[in-house]
Amino acid sequence: MPLMLAPRVGLFGGSFDPPHLAHRALAACALAELKLDKLLWIPAGQPWQKAGRQLAPAEHRRAMVELMIDDESRFELDDCEIRRTGASYTVETLRERAANHPGEQLFLIIGQDQYARLNTWRDWPEILQRATIAVAARAGEAIQAAPELQVTPHQSFKLALPAMEHSATAVRQKVMRGEDIRPMVGNAVAGYISRHRLYRE
Repeated sequence: MPLMLAPRVGLFGGSFDPPHLAHRALAACALAELKLDKLLWIPAGQPWQKAGRQLAPAEHRRAMVELMIDDESRFELDDCEIRRTGASYTVETLRERAANHPGEQLFLIIGQDQYARLNTWRDWPEILQRATIAVAARAGEAIQAAPELQVTPHQSFKLALPAMEHSATAVRQKVMRGEDIRPMVGNAVAGYISRHRLYRE
């Protein structure tokens, strides 16, 4: 009987307010470098790190992610954090995924800035136990963990971050100035933002 390998699943969370092509490029990079069977895009409900800023309504962020990923069968939208009440915590998402899909090998995809402060996240030692941490860093840049993580055994993997300077903040600023955002988010997401008059103020 052939040995069954554990499915390799990436978890890519964020506010996605809005999702942009640098998000897409990083997700594609993770698919290839981590040899993932699927990558879950997980829009946050209310991220605890951004408690002071009002996000676009969850249904709009969910819809924009769907438009961003609809041509890649290994990308999947997971709206568990939107459906959850209260602040969004990564550890709860990992627990839920493990309970509902036992046997998967999980990879948490984060940026270098998040890795450097992962010790501030709720139940961070449990996060390290439940997932391999895949850290996006620019070419030539070493990944650097917080001191507490450096003395805590865990698995990490460096992803070569594509050289794209897009950010959700820059997209929102361009919308407010009436500038063309299609090169940053693609035609489908740009059209959605225009139709629903998002980020105008």
